[in-house]
Amino acid sequence: MIDLSLIGLLVVEVMLPLSLLVAAGGLWPRWFPDTQVEWLRNQLSRLAMYLFYPAILFSVAMVTPISAELLAVPVVTALAAAAGGLCAWLLLYRTRFGARLPRRTRAVLVIGAMFGNTFNIGVPVLLFLHGEGTLQYAVFNDMLMVMPLVWSLGVWICTRLGVDQPEAAPAQGRAPRPNVFNVMMSMPPIWAFIAGATLQQTGLVYEPVVYAARMIGEPTIPVMLFVLGLTIPWRALTPKREVLAATAIKLLVVPAVAWALGPIFFAAPGDAQHSATVLAAVPGMLTLLMLTDRFDLDAPAAALFIGWSTIVFWFTLPVLLGLGVLR
Repeated sequence: MIDLSLIGLLVVEVMLPLSLLVAAGGLWPRWFPDTQVEWLRNQLSRLAMYLFYPAILFSVAMVTPISAELLAVPVVTALAAAAGGLCAWLLLYRTRFGARLPRRTRAVLVIGAMFGNTFNIGVPVLLFLHGEGTLQYAVFNDMLMVMPLVWSLGVWICTRLGVDQPEAAPAQGRAPRPNVFNVMMSMPPIWAFIAGATLQQTGLVYEPVVYAARMIGEPTIPVMLFVLGLTIPWRALTPKREVLAATAIKLLVVPAVAWALGPIFFAAPGDAQHSATVLAAVPGMLTLLMLTDRFDLDAPAAALFIGWSTIVFWFTLPVLLGLGVLR
């Protein structure tokens, strides 16, 4: 049974402010026509990636003891993501539904159906449903599942499934597959997480530093939601069946799999199990555009998927809550 009071609070406390931030990003170029949208989006993304996001990761990792329950969250979300990717691959590569689509489009949608915006949208929903303590699950899920799999399996999908003749890709001028380890180790969030976890394990935790890092990291979600608004192609938000199909897989199939796996990996229902399902239910990630640019895939399809999955999420979220998949 749907708890209407809970849905009402969710709308006011989570959906409204997040939607306003996204809308502000979408309206900004209209309010200020001289805005260089691509430049602004890149600079804000860099600011978040190199300063705000590492700070919040450092602060959380520094005070979070590692436990089996904590590590089970990325395992469940990884398996759910794999199920979503398999469904999208079967639909787009093994049926007539996707036969006429370019491989560079199909690869984008397969990745989109797997990985979600687990931090920028997942965290506000988690905090609303289960409180401040669940931030740790989003952080460890990002570092132990999303980032490693996106830059390994995701890159493999881009370079193998996203080209018509994979073996001829270098000769056609496509970028060669990068060294995944080098790419990951060049990202400040990784080092911030490692530093925080190391200090936690050694007992060298200084609360004022934790507080300072948390304060620096607070703009992460507002800034990235504003960037999301800049990214969505509002004037070209035409629904396409392949994009909507991938959206349905990401927002319905993936969280359903995570919900079904919960009793297998968690001894008893609790914040960890519920957090894994919430993190599996979020819409497409902004990193999808980074992959399309890096590997010459279908950027308009990626932007459409991010846009539609974000919009539809505000409808699937209360439905999944009402069905008891999310709690």
